[in-house]
Amino acid sequence: METSENEYFEMNRVGWDQRVKTHVESRFYDVEGFLAGNTSLQEIELAELSGVHGKRLLHLQCHFGLDTLSWSRQGAICTGVDISPVAIQQARELAERTQLDAAFVCSDVYGFNQKNVRPYDIVFTSYGAICWLPDLGKWAEVVASNLMMGGTFYMAEFHPINDLIAGYAYFSPETPDIEEESTYTENGDGVVAKLATWTHPLSNVINALIGAGIQLEHVNEFPFSPYNCFEGMVEREPGRFYLSHKGHDVPIIYSIRGRKIA
Repeated sequence: METSENEYFEMNRVGWDQRVKTHVESRFYDVEGFLAGNTSLQEIELAELSGVHGKRLLHLQCHFGLDTLSWSRQGAICTGVDISPVAIQQARELAERTQLDAAFVCSDVYGFNQKNVRPYDIVFTSYGAICWLPDLGKWAEVVASNLMMGGTFYMAEFHPINDLIAGYAYFSPETPDIEEESTYTENGDGVVAKLATWTHPLSNVINALIGAGIQLEHVNEFPFSPYNCFEGMVEREPGRFYLSHKGHDVPIIYSIRGRKIA
């Protein structure tokens, strides 16, 4: 029997529920540093998405809310959305501890629909988010439907060329990759879950946004990652991890900024 989209989402929800406690306790996420005043945001998005003070910001796939709350520290009025109720509960607890202006909603991306709420000034997503979604057309419609006219969409994401180098498809397959794997934090060896992911070429991301009425302002590619997340990476500069292929730098991150025009 063919597995449904909702069954894949439920599989992933269970996996992410299992990861939350380990992630909160990890050096990777450094919750103690965040509570002491550090930001979890990285240099790429901080440089490219400025002027958020006083803006209503929607963060899709927010995990347990560190980036959402970091935007709140920049003065944004934030709403974070995530499929994991365990993550959302942790995010709410962090918001209460820090007294930051952020609300959190437990929902998958496709099901997110806040009726009678005015659209947001900014929709944001980042780093390992869209691989959990099978249909980018539906994702882009959610982005557009939650943006005010003229509002800003911004994403920073891992470049799909990394999937190809790692032995996965570059172009979107008909079915997801399903693997049992440990989580990516340094303390996560014993946290193993079965997860479903989908690969998306850069063209699919761009065309989905254009099709939903998002006018692109830039598409940038970066030869480094703020995270040491792929085998063989080298930290050539503080906080910048590079990967080479046949003697050349691999594009690790891309970013897209656009504006709703339709």
